[in-house]
Amino acid sequence: MTRARKATAPVEPRVTLLAVTPDGEKLVAAAARLCYASDPAAISRHDPEDNARLVRMVVERGHLSTIEHVSFTFLVEGVSRAMTHQLVRHRVASYSQRSQRYVAEHDFAYVAPPRLRGKKVATAAGEVDAERYFHETMVYLAERYAVLCEALGGTPEERREDARYVLPNACETKIIVTMNGRELRHFFEERLCLRAQWEIRAVAERMRALAGEACPSAFAGTGPKCVRMGRCPEGARGCGAFAAVRARYMGERTDG
Repeated sequence: MTRARKATAPVEPRVTLLAVTPDGEKLVAAAARLCYASDPAAISRHDPEDNARLVRMVVERGHLSTIEHVSFTFLVEGVSRAMTHQLVRHRVASYSQRSQRYVAEHDFAYVAPPRLRGKKVATAAGEVDAERYFHETMVYLAERYAVLCEALGGTPEERREDARYVLPNACETKIIVTMNGRELRHFFEERLCLRAQWEIRAVAERMRALAGEACPSAFAGTGPKCVRMGRCPEGARGCGAFAAVRARYMGERTDG
């Protein structure tokens, strides 16, 4: 029997902006002028400072259909299947994810929750370090995956599609995501909240930074929904840090 290979070390999330609509702020400003200006020639006007002012204005007024004309495509790597199950719930988006049917996972990398650090796990043999216990569990599952791939028979795709049932939610995956500006702002409002799961929140922070560099006026001051609402909508389930969270993101807002 082929010797089972081992699960690799934990990975960290990486986000790359692959593509963005060229001249995004100019395009959003043109859409806004089309809606508000009586002079058709105003649509082709291009003044960077005026464009930025206009984009900030329509965003602050909630006229977000204008920023739907700008799209962003990200490559997200070093994240878990648990995280992408949350990500794809944002339906106004396009996704392409690495397949566990066509890609072998004998040496799968994995994402380890930070809360494992410094914790102990009680076992029959006594207390063990939680990070070590987690890693050993990943190795165990990698070994079982390899055994099943060999034992099941059929085409390579058939073996993988059945053996993958033993793979953990922690298994690392890669996904390409395309969202328009409006959906991206909604994504940030939901996933930058401190009550959001830690992994998707970290990815959202990276995406926000990249989107803000590409189209700053459309994303200035973007944060969890409490930033826009002026209050925490979670009630008793709130994070308890509303003022500090809102101040952080509002402090980044550019007055225009």
